Amino acid sequence: MNTFSSHTFNTSAMGHELRQVVRLGTPILIAEALHMSASFVDTIMAGRYSSADLAAVAVGSSMLFPVLILMMGIIMATTPTVSQLFGAKKLSAIGPFVQQSLWLGAILSCLAVGLLYALDPLFDWLDIRDPIKGIGLSYLHAAALSLPAVAIMQSLRSFSEGLGITKPMMYFSLLGLVINIPLNYIFIYGKLGLPEMGGEGCGWATTISMWASVVGMAIYVYAKPAYHQCAMFTQLHWPQFAVQRNILKVGLPIGFSIFIESTMFAIIALLLAPLGADIVAAHQLVLNFASMCFMLPLSVGMALTIRVGHGIGGNLPQQVKRSVVVGYGLAVGLATLTCLMMLALPGALAAVYTADPLVADIAVSLFIFAALFQFSDALQIAANGALRGFKDTAKPLVLIFISYWLIGLPLGYVLAMTDWLYPAMDAAGFWIGIIFGLSVAAVLLSARLLRVLLKPLPQLN
Repeated sequence: MNTFSSHTFNTSAMGHELRQVVRLGTPILIAEALHMSASFVDTIMAGRYSSADLAAVAVGSSMLFPVLILMMGIIMATTPTVSQLFGAKKLSAIGPFVQQSLWLGAILSCLAVGLLYALDPLFDWLDIRDPIKGIGLSYLHAAALSLPAVAIMQSLRSFSEGLGITKPMMYFSLLGLVINIPLNYIFIYGKLGLPEMGGEGCGWATTISMWASVVGMAIYVYAKPAYHQCAMFTQLHWPQFAVQRNILKVGLPIGFSIFIESTMFAIIALLLAPLGADIVAAHQLVLNFASMCFMLPLSVGMALTIRVGHGIGGNLPQQVKRSVVVGYGLAVGLATLTCLMMLALPGALAAVYTADPLVADIAVSLFIFAALFQFSDALQIAANGALRGFKDTAKPLVLIFISYWLIGLPLGYVLAMTDWLYPAMDAAGFWIGIIFGLSVAAVLLSARLLRVLLKPLPQLN
């Protein structure tokens, strides 16, 4: 049985591993920040056009987002396989596998576009009326056409990151943002002879900028010799459903894990709605800042997937263990920084979002809870990232479901909306539930990771 040894914690080796994780994770962090910036720009520019267009874009995005993250999560399964093949120096097997990922992405994105174009009755069922209904549908139909580009980009991103090359996504996320901002202005306000589209213009700007980014990424991959060693362009391989089934086996749990976490926060926002606009606004602004902080451990988790995959492919158990130790340490260190920021500057952070003193006061009290959940959130995302490097995704999905939906959300509801355990705590009760759920997830996923680490490394087929 493999165990942790003194060689695992060799100072020089640990320093090397830290540099590798930071080298991989920093461009990922910047790329994620650019993605969030694009969404922020859409919200700001639609809101400045009219409140109806802002509401319509928000409604359309809430329907687009779950489909988008589920599709991307499935295709993210490409990363650990490419990482393991790269670590094993089976380079010629990588290109044919990535082609299967691209085929699967094409199939999934076409299904996703068809689904989003069929959501018109959902607007009626939810009693969403014009003008929000009309603008929201127009936005949704325009933005849905970006999904094939998103699928292609995710496959190419996973290909590149699996090889340990993480900077291209940063470059082309920046390209997408640079294109998205002027296109938003042109389409929303009707410049250069085009009609004013309002919120619908955000959808077209998103689609065009996404396709521009993926074309740039495809040209980059084709032009760089580092990718040619993987036999990506030597032969066209038609869909092989056995390979795609294996991608789905790993990827579906990833997609549903992300879906479970994101929908938990969406449901909390809906449950808080009856408590008044001030409480909802304070909750959302704290959640928005916490989401930005989440990008730090997320980038560490994604870098861990790559490094663990490389170690497994190369049959390097000590490197795998070093990657996990370094990843955990880095995640906790970053969580300490964001925690201290929220505890030391809650008033200043709230003032960035709102000038309403009541909303700011509520937000200040919630920042204490957000600060506390930084550690459990960092640990659970680091553990999950490492487990994905092992392609161990099915059991973590079960653990995440238990933690969030069977423990965190019900406990939050009881504390926030009832007097069963304590006088109703409003938004603070949900944040306590979130902390508890994330803490359970961190413990369960870490225990799962330890169990996996203590076994011999899996062998590549």
